[in-house]
Amino acid sequence: MSHVTLDTSTSRANPTPSPQKRVTIPALRNRKGREPIVMLTAYTTRMAQLLDPHCDILLVGDSLGQVIYGLPTTLPVTLEMMIAHGAAVVRGSYRSAVIVDMPFGSYEASPEKAFESAARVMAETGAAGVKLEGGAPMAPIVQFLTGRGIPVMGHIGLTPQSVNALGGYGARGRSNAEHAQIIDDARAIADAGAFGIVAEGVVENLANEVTAAVSVPVIGIGASNQCDGQVLVIDDMLGMFERTARFVKRYDDMAGRISAAVETYAADVRSRAFPGPDQVYAARD
Repeated sequence: MSHVTLDTSTSRANPTPSPQKRVTIPALRNRKGREPIVMLTAYTTRMAQLLDPHCDILLVGDSLGQVIYGLPTTLPVTLEMMIAHGAAVVRGSYRSAVIVDMPFGSYEASPEKAFESAARVMAETGAAGVKLEGGAPMAPIVQFLTGRGIPVMGHIGLTPQSVNALGGYGARGRSNAEHAQIIDDARAIADAGAFGIVAEGVVENLANEVTAAVSVPVIGIGASNQCDGQVLVIDDMLGMFERTARFVKRYDDMAGRISAAVETYAADVRSRAFPGPDQVYAARD
């Protein structure tokens, strides 16, 4: 007969004790104009474990299409891919709020379609919210989702899912018309109920204006250090790729370090130095 000891400090909603409470969506909203928000992408459980103590938000970005799967753009990424990686990141984290990107084609058609997709993401991953790209035209969808209990982060400026319409990955907001449109986009998404907005690839003065124009945190990527927080693709900032956008700061050369380690391993295998006495099992007497 088995004996089960119940931990009375847990609840039905949280049956497994957690080392600490996660960052909440209201707490993130309240960071506007205060301590900058730290945000990085994560796609796997192990990476989430490593990033979690240092981040406020872990973004399961559709950039995984390029980073993990070697796709040319984010457009082929599926909802199933985002859910699988979102669940992995949630399992690997305890502190950070986990936000999952809505992939291309999963939300644009209608608010109802967006809710169906977002509800799957929330239910099947345990994430704190979703992120979707687009400005003022997406405001009704943001309002529909937030009105039904799904926290939404917006994404304006350079929106990779619209790369074909934009004509490339260049910085946005250089023309007066585009400058004004991005301000309007930020206001529309914030007014629709988004708890935060990613501003990607916008010129610095515009990023500052966007940050001042809305009451929710603006997270910059290729924007301004005056935004309410910053986000980068983890593989870019760790130096896993030689070619990155100009706004990326490489904090390490992981690609070089991995290559050197594998080169040493290969040499040890070929010289029969590996495995050595510490890596083999001796027969019992």
